Amino acid sequence: MNGLSDFAAARSQELISFRRDLHAHPELSSQETRTTAAIVRRLQVAGLEPKVLNCGTGLVCDVGTGDGPVLALRADIDALAMDDECHTPYRSHIEGVAHACGHDVHTTIVLGAGLYFADHPPRGRVRLIFEPAEESVPGGAVDVIDEGHLDDVGVIFGVHCDPKKQVGTIGLRTGPVSSASDVVRVTLHGPGGHTARPEATVDLVTVMSELALKLPQVLTERVERADKGPIRLVWGAVASGDAPNVIPAKAVLTGTLRTPDRVVWEALGRLLNESVEQILGESGVEWDLFHRQGVPPVDNHVEPTALWAEAIAEELGQEAVVPTDQSWGGDSFAWYTDRVPGTYARLGVHNGQGPTLDLHASTFDVDERAIGLGLRAMVAVTRKWFAQQQRQP
Repeated sequence: MNGLSDFAAARSQELISFRRDLHAHPELSSQETRTTAAIVRRLQVAGLEPKVLNCGTGLVCDVGTGDGPVLALRADIDALAMDDECHTPYRSHIEGVAHACGHDVHTTIVLGAGLYFADHPPRGRVRLIFEPAEESVPGGAVDVIDEGHLDDVGVIFGVHCDPKKQVGTIGLRTGPVSSASDVVRVTLHGPGGHTARPEATVDLVTVMSELALKLPQVLTERVERADKGPIRLVWGAVASGDAPNVIPAKAVLTGTLRTPDRVVWEALGRLLNESVEQILGESGVEWDLFHRQGVPPVDNHVEPTALWAEAIAEELGQEAVVPTDQSWGGDSFAWYTDRVPGTYARLGVHNGQGPTLDLHASTFDVDERAIGLGLRAMVAVTRKWFAQQQRQP
């Protein structure tokens, strides 16, 4: 194993400490200055030359040499706008910001892989991608791609924590592994008025409530009539009014619109507009619809997925490779697999005790043994891919 398991064991405490530092100091999308600086410093200590992205946060770093295709390993570095309700010593020190999606773990794994290759030069060139703003739309992958950091990449690999899977397992799937995820905002305008006389005006709160309930159903019916795949429109924020005796003049609904079907994703803008018109057409309100396409589904390519399954089985044992379902969650890794072959894996992080919390849960945490296992999986597939490249004529 070229000392891979020994390396992971020897660096385990350092990497866990690094992860806990990130966990305690999370940063929101496009604000990851401290995180970026911490990664840069550690890579520089290892003798590498990281390059911060032009947007000011996030970075890329090449390890090794060679004129052939580059293999990329990707991590996302931002955190979520939510409270951390864990009671660990390394819980978030930043009110209203938390690493409840495991990005601190992804970052630490890719950093560990970079440190391994700094000590054990690969047979080609490995590009470490630390992507900022993954939780925003359309994601920091767009910045990485726009700067040309994917132009010479031949394959890309990434992992995402999966709290439903036991530590020691890694979920793989060929084809779509995530869903498209868009942002929807409907703003309603009315004349306003007194709650004593709703019949004299437009009862905007009632109209807003009806829209919130009906739009997911109407849109689903339109999609089904077109013989298309499923969708999920779920509201995350509802805002209207301030006083109990005033019918407000403005109301706003904001949510996410998801589908695992790329064909449906490309048609959703038209279907959404038609659905809102159908519901609000006779209501007397004026409305504005904002629909921002986010990311398409991540589509895992056949050959890199099979290669990674082989590499994981050889490094961690056949029992470590498990199937995974297509998720309703979205991920900007999709922009990479749109451009180059790649695979996104689900890293088991559950310790086998207690409930299996979902991602974005306020008490989300991981079994930190997953860091070393993820590192070994990434290094193993990297070595296997370069060996495969050398065998090709």
